[in-house]
Amino acid sequence: MPDAQPRNHGIGTPEDVGARHLLLEAHCFQDLVVDLPTQKPALFRQLLLPLVVDALGRPANATEWAAMFRAGRFSPEQQDTLNAYFDRHRSLFELFDASAPFAQVPDLRTAKGETKGAALLVATAATGNNVPLFSSRTEGDPLELTPAQAARWLLHTHCWDTAAIKTGAVGDPQVKAGKTTGNPVGVLGQLGVVMPMGRTVYETLMLNIPYGQPLLSDDLPQWRRRTQAGKAEDTFSPGTPAWLTRAPRGLLDVWTWQSRRVRLLPEETPDGTRVARVIVAAGDRLDISPDHEPHTAWIIDSAASSAKRRGKKKAVAPARPRRHQPGKAAWRGLEALLAVERSGDQRDATATRSGFRTSDLLGQLSVVTDRMPERYPLQVELTGMAYGNQSAVIEDVFFDAIPLPLTSLDPDGFVYVSLLEAVDQAEKLAVAVNNLSADLRRAAGTEPIPWDKGQRPGDTLLHALDPLVRRLLTGLRTVGDDLDLCERGAAAWEEKAGRETWKVAEQVFSTVAPGVFSGRRLTSKDGAERTYRLSTAERSFRYRLDAILARRAAARRAA
Repeated sequence: MPDAQPRNHGIGTPEDVGARHLLLEAHCFQDLVVDLPTQKPALFRQLLLPLVVDALGRPANATEWAAMFRAGRFSPEQQDTLNAYFDRHRSLFELFDASAPFAQVPDLRTAKGETKGAALLVATAATGNNVPLFSSRTEGDPLELTPAQAARWLLHTHCWDTAAIKTGAVGDPQVKAGKTTGNPVGVLGQLGVVMPMGRTVYETLMLNIPYGQPLLSDDLPQWRRRTQAGKAEDTFSPGTPAWLTRAPRGLLDVWTWQSRRVRLLPEETPDGTRVARVIVAAGDRLDISPDHEPHTAWIIDSAASSAKRRGKKKAVAPARPRRHQPGKAAWRGLEALLAVERSGDQRDATATRSGFRTSDLLGQLSVVTDRMPERYPLQVELTGMAYGNQSAVIEDVFFDAIPLPLTSLDPDGFVYVSLLEAVDQAEKLAVAVNNLSADLRRAAGTEPIPWDKGQRPGDTLLHALDPLVRRLLTGLRTVGDDLDLCERGAAAWEEKAGRETWKVAEQVFSTVAPGVFSGRRLTSKDGAERTYRLSTAERSFRYRLDAILARRAAARRAA
């Protein structure tokens, strides 16, 4: 059974435990401690969540889900069921089993008997074309993984592996010249992962389990599906070298999707069993669909959605996963995270209006907010990877966590409006500072800084506003239904945002050349003439600032 390293609740010290101990005592642990942020969603999706759902089933409705969440821990009856599940399927979790190794293919081999170093599994290790910046290892350095480390990186590979050419395996009918081509990145690498997080591992498990639809009879986790290998009724077992491009059977199938065919090759060393060599080949290719994927927000094709509402199309509006942008704070994407669907005719309208649809998990939380503890400290973790060179290398890892008021999931609520207004103001303030810089540079006879080259003052401002927005998010978790308190929070945000904006603007002013006082007259492409000088640039900036921060401007006029 793969080990996890959770942080003990209330103590803050990491502790190595097995999956059985972690689940049975999930209420005693705060979180998982991982080697890389992308390991956490891999461990939850590939192991912990499907274990719970396959053993206990999905909550039938919001009422049942809320009762389980409020319980704060698995009941004695549920613990007995989990224990019985582990006992019944214990052999399926053996990492080095000869006939059915966990999340692997037994006897996987290449035609020439080649193997590769264990660094192939580790996203932070140099191997082949994937050479992380400032890596402390080279491909020539041997890497030996403990069984627990190998298990975690194995699950990580199924979720996040790079694309391009993979080693051809004996028994794979689609191998050509000893390799397979056209492999996509792992399932999570195609998403912008959104995970709601609770105060304990138990609460996090509940927050990540969708309620409602019952499991289909053939929707199985990979460890139970691989036992069907060779049976006529199961044509897509992950326990063989062959792979398919197919739609998932359901939630458990998606969570435990086997994007690669892998074999760990253990060896005995003076330090115990270690994994130094592996085989990684092509695996199943997933047709990603909003019907079964709960851990990402979606970009909606508004034109298709509009046509559907007019009755011109019966098909569901096209949607694609919204991936995260490295270097862009999570709160700057709140419009997508808060794009909660409504029931009835308004369902498509809400998504179309914003162009986004939030994840199913945040969407279901919007239904049960009144059944959760008041002012619940919900956190949302966003994880993703940026790939380069035809997705064959990892360029960057995205990770951010933000506090999210439950009341912000109500599109008709004032907290929702206040948050989106604050995010919009931050973006507009950055544009205003960039415009100020551009006007002053034109007055000095130089071109504005291109948006894709160099550091612009707007980027500096967004960095300065980051802690203010996070403080606003935290503060709005406590306002409840107090509109006046929410309004005071918005006013305080505007005052602080205005001060930070002026700090950056003053840095811009301090760099101006003497010639900007008299200015320069420039002719635009349409023939219009405009004079750029310091006084007009400052006047325009002040006007924009007052228009963006209306509460602040009104308060100053009234003072």
